[in-house]
Amino acid sequence: MGTVFSFDVRGTPTPAVARALREAVAWLHHVDALFSTYRPDSAISRLERGETTVERCPPEVGEVLRLCAQAEAATAGWFSVRAGGRLDPSGLVKGWAVERAADILHAAGARDLCVNGGGDLQLHGEAAPGAPWKVGIADPADPGRLLTVVTGAGTGPWAVATSGTAERGCHILDPRTGRPPQGLLSATVVGPSLTWADVYATAVFARGATEEGRPLTVDGYEVLTVTNDSRLHGGAECAEYQAPMRRSCSAPARAGSGGHGVRADSVWRWRVARRAR
Repeated sequence: MGTVFSFDVRGTPTPAVARALREAVAWLHHVDALFSTYRPDSAISRLERGETTVERCPPEVGEVLRLCAQAEAATAGWFSVRAGGRLDPSGLVKGWAVERAADILHAAGARDLCVNGGGDLQLHGEAAPGAPWKVGIADPADPGRLLTVVTGAGTGPWAVATSGTAERGCHILDPRTGRPPQGLLSATVVGPSLTWADVYATAVFARGATEEGRPLTVDGYEVLTVTNDSRLHGGAECAEYQAPMRRSCSAPARAGSGGHGVRADSVWRWRVARRAR
């Protein structure tokens, strides 16, 4: 996946958690072998060249491509696995893989943990008893300067995903034009699932700045954008994030069905809407 992963597991080490850590590391290597677009022998590269089919690939490939199709539909096409003209599910895979790695550790008894995949985080519990996790959001134009800090409230799972140009340059394209989007330096999404936070961050960045430059939010998630003038939009809403009940990595529910669906005042006719003032 072309990035670095790290694990921060708090509390007393146990044999079960140690085994889960090895399993989580092996899982990430497995995902890289399947989905890396930098590896010509990966399943996704072979699928793109027409050397295999989804049915012949390991089941994770079909799972990810189904999620990508759901994400594309949920975002009116702003998330796309072919925005650059070739098959590339990276905008979903990293968040999905990190979330699964965190689930492996949590199921083994690790209650307080943070899994970091290239700056995208899935967190559980607390940093220390009574001390919540805190995540700094850096200025893309000046990485040494923090624009805001997101603090977790409660012990439920929560995630932070950022898309932009600071680390990898212009790797996200507007799927409707095939060109780099305009107006944003970065988009950060905070919510319960890193799979969907990653999707939404990619989609928000691909969409670019709104004409009004107003803060945006995703139902069930919070959105922070940094415009080309290094101004932060939406930071106040994210100062303290209250993690909701656990949601699965399935497609967001439609409006009125209890999930994070389209709002009645939707600006984009999908899940990113202007917060009511």
